Amino acid sequence: MDALIANWQERIRSAGDRGEALCLQGGGSKAFYGGEPCGTPFAVDAHRGIVAYEPTELVITALAGTRLSELTAALAAQGQCLPCEPPFFAASATVGGMLASGLSGPGRATAGAVRDFVLGVKLLNGSGELLTFGGQVMKNVAGYDVPRLIAGSLGTLALILEVSMKVLPRPLAEQSIRMRVDEREALARLNRWGGQPMPVSATAWHEGELTIRLAGAAAAVAAARDRLGGDVLAADEAAAFWLALREQTHRFFAGDAPLWRLSLPSVVAPLPLGPPLIEWGGAQRWLREGDADEIRAAVHAARGHATLFRADPALKAAVGVFQPLDPSLLRIHRDLKKAFDPRGVFNPGRLYPEF
Repeated sequence: MDALIANWQERIRSAGDRGEALCLQGGGSKAFYGGEPCGTPFAVDAHRGIVAYEPTELVITALAGTRLSELTAALAAQGQCLPCEPPFFAASATVGGMLASGLSGPGRATAGAVRDFVLGVKLLNGSGELLTFGGQVMKNVAGYDVPRLIAGSLGTLALILEVSMKVLPRPLAEQSIRMRVDEREALARLNRWGGQPMPVSATAWHEGELTIRLAGAAAAVAAARDRLGGDVLAADEAAAFWLALREQTHRFFAGDAPLWRLSLPSVVAPLPLGPPLIEWGGAQRWLREGDADEIRAAVHAARGHATLFRADPALKAAVGVFQPLDPSLLRIHRDLKKAFDPRGVFNPGRLYPEF
């Protein structure tokens, strides 16, 4: 692996000298997300394998090219998991892609995001320098929390080599219930329950059906189930439902229409933007239709932001993928890009056209 990293360092330095952009490519499962990839393809998925795993310490370290399926299987064999439930979207999904995209699944609202479970990273910056940040314990961060910064950066700052993650035991009991309520009532209930001590681990509302997943101690799950009411789903039906949400194989995501992801305060009332699918206690809402300007104006007024999650390249180029940044935030992003990748080698335009 040392020879591989040395080769990559030379390749990055050479690209910088020539003004060449490199398009970092892992498993390709999330290539659709963000701005259109451009630059010379640079495959990085050969750097793979689980480096260390200490189940009693709840920490796993893997090379960035490691298949996400391999990592989750190793955890499952020990009764553990990544509670943020990062999506795969394809069997080729890698640990590095998980971190670079920063995407989380149904459990994110209660367990935390991918960035909340990252303890340490090893990177190659845009000058080909090998950098190490964080480690394998929680109390090791001094100064800037770079591991969290890398989450969601879409490869624009550095080439990820290695990731250390905090993991947790799988819940002892899990059960899902479903009830018929309209969108407004669903949001009201989700916000009311969010302030109460109940073992809610995931929620989703679509077409008049509110589905709640309860997870934790068996007694707590049973008590919450009885208190909330609704119809109890069979275990296999519930597992299939939450997997379909995580992997976007649910019928809501079918077809080629643009897919918008709205991030909002959970208390925001229903928006007049088309029929949504709502997750994360009301804080994440998906749309399949609507004018980009109208969507972004409504979401901005609600103190949220809208992302064009999936769309054809022409639409992404016309309206932009992510909510436009105000000048102060754009300056911070540019300064970070300059600090990590001063010659603009990595993934230009994947986050914003300006860098």
